[in-house]
Amino acid sequence: MSFVIETLTGAALERALPALARLRLKVFREWPYLYDGTTSYEQRYLADFTRCEGSLIVAARDDEDVIGAATAAPLRGHTAAFAKLFEAHGYDPDELFYFGESVLLREYRGRGIGHAFFDWREEHARSSTGSKGPYRYTTFCAVVRPDDHPLKPRDYRPLDPFWSKRDYRMVEGLVGKLSWKDIDQAGETEKPMQFWIKPLE
Repeated sequence: MSFVIETLTGAALERALPALARLRLKVFREWPYLYDGTTSYEQRYLADFTRCEGSLIVAARDDEDVIGAATAAPLRGHTAAFAKLFEAHGYDPDELFYFGESVLLREYRGRGIGHAFFDWREEHARSSTGSKGPYRYTTFCAVVRPDDHPLKPRDYRPLDPFWSKRDYRMVEGLVGKLSWKDIDQAGETEKPMQFWIKPLE
């Protein structure tokens, strides 16, 4: 398998929105997100994301097929609702760059694309400047599911070791809340989202 990693902007991004939406729906339907969303919502979400100043969308392609994507944006601009949570833990939200989704088709995993997504986003964060100067940290969050969840695969391997190797650390108590509809539920429910943080050097 061969692939190309590129930044999507302008007309190229507009053309890719339907494919990106389908990709998100497919990958996030898997454990641990179990997300039951719609293509129309995903396209609106991605379009709104690109309007955030300083945002980045990176995609991986195999020929013309989008097989992976990752997003990043200043925390204050994209996920301002989490600002008070970070302030309560001693972080200045204006110094944080937030990494959103990182999705990749199963058959392309283990080929270094996940690392490349982090490399590209971290470099973008380092080269960006916020209202208080250079950003000091990158951060992302991951859903927390109970170990005895009935839909948890027996062979599931958490990504904690991967994130730790990239020098991210889980911050105890730094947990936000997001809501979506699970594939086995009738409506949306609130989920705990654990944040991980890495200092930028």
